[in-house]
Amino acid sequence: MAFDKNDLKRRMDGAMEQLKTEFTGLRTGRAATSMLETVQVEAYGSHMPISQCGSVSVPEPRMLTVTVWDATISKNVEKAIRESGLGLNPQAEGNVIRVPVPQLNEERRKELTKVAGKYAEGCRVAVRNIRRDGMDSIKAMKGEVSEDDQKRLSDEVQKLTDGYIAQIDKMLVDKEKDIMTV
Repeated sequence: MAFDKNDLKRRMDGAMEQLKTEFTGLRTGRAATSMLETVQVEAYGSHMPISQCGSVSVPEPRMLTVTVWDATISKNVEKAIRESGLGLNPQAEGNVIRVPVPQLNEERRKELTKVAGKYAEGCRVAVRNIRRDGMDSIKAMKGEVSEDDQKRLSDEVQKLTDGYIAQIDKMLVDKEKDIMTV
């Protein structure tokens, strides 16, 4: 197993992208089209993302609209949003579904910051696992490279890991501030 710093970096970047995706799904009291990305609609005998059933837009800061392309699945889209667990109550008007985004109460905001913390911790664990893989591949090179080079490579991997952990912590602080802002 050869040591490849670029592979470690690519994998850590992947963990960061996953965290960003999870964070966009958390409501902050303002409407964002990304809020509905995870909603799956039952249509045409299968489940599909809401983005494949209609277009999602934000006409006002606290309102989402979904313009359904096929009026026959409008009820299914409305039901999928209502049952998504996002706490949204859509209202259908023909092929347009209006989704008011309610103000978050203090208790719900605190709950969401805990969820954000869990997402961040999951990302930290992923980054640390990638670090462990890198350290294992450096140890596997024993005999091929000098101990000084092994130490230098280990230090590089640790420095890379520390940088990503700091990015995760900053993202979490920013998201918590975003959630707690009324």
